[in-house]
Amino acid sequence: MFIEKTCVVVTGAASGIGRALCRALAQRGAAHVICTDIDLAGAQAVASEINGMAFELDVSSEDQISHLISCVEETIAPIDLFCSNAGILTLGGVDVDNDSWQRTWDINVMSHVWAARHMVPRMVERGGGYLLNTASAAGLLNQIGAAPYGVTKHAAVGLAEWLAITYGDLGIGVSVLCPQAVRSKMIRGLEDDVASIDGILEPEVVASACIEAIENETFLILPHGKVLDYMRAKTTDYDRWLSGMRKLKSIYVKH
Repeated sequence: MFIEKTCVVVTGAASGIGRALCRALAQRGAAHVICTDIDLAGAQAVASEINGMAFELDVSSEDQISHLISCVEETIAPIDLFCSNAGILTLGGVDVDNDSWQRTWDINVMSHVWAARHMVPRMVERGGGYLLNTASAAGLLNQIGAAPYGVTKHAAVGLAEWLAITYGDLGIGVSVLCPQAVRSKMIRGLEDDVASIDGILEPEVVASACIEAIENETFLILPHGKVLDYMRAKTTDYDRWLSGMRKLKSIYVKH
């Protein structure tokens, strides 16, 4: 997909990967970069920097996502690339309360579902489009100490696979981003946590990997190269991999 002259929406655009994506897309020549976030002031700051446009958006609401898409398409331009990037980290296990599980599910999974529900028919009708969904290496490997996060990111990867299988022959490109630790608000205070075992990447590095994947129409984006090795180890000997993960848990979770 050529990014130049496209109309792009980025959720979670006020900071971290989202902000870096907005900057990278603008540098690549996107005609319209729509910066959306629940933090409107943050989204406006990014939009002002790159000559984009800002909208307030709570991705846990299907109505807000649907309204945003309609508003952009009717008043700005058809959306060529939708970057469903916003996410939430919820620590804890199965004891985490139901409301927190549901909120994590809505933000990390259903926001991608709702974006696809309201974007894909429009894209198919006009002959093509692209979805970039931010998941996590936790969606491939799991997340020690964070059951809601690991489970929802697995679901996000599964959804991206399904979208690629179902709509790939109808002109819809799909990429799923699966990094380990990226310097952002999400990992603040957790810099020494297990997700940082292979280093913390700057958001700009991750955004660059996303741009390359979109332009090459590559499905799986792995900014941390070691993740592929871990995936192969997991599929080669699942029980040995689980044993190794338990050892990591003994180091990083002291209970």
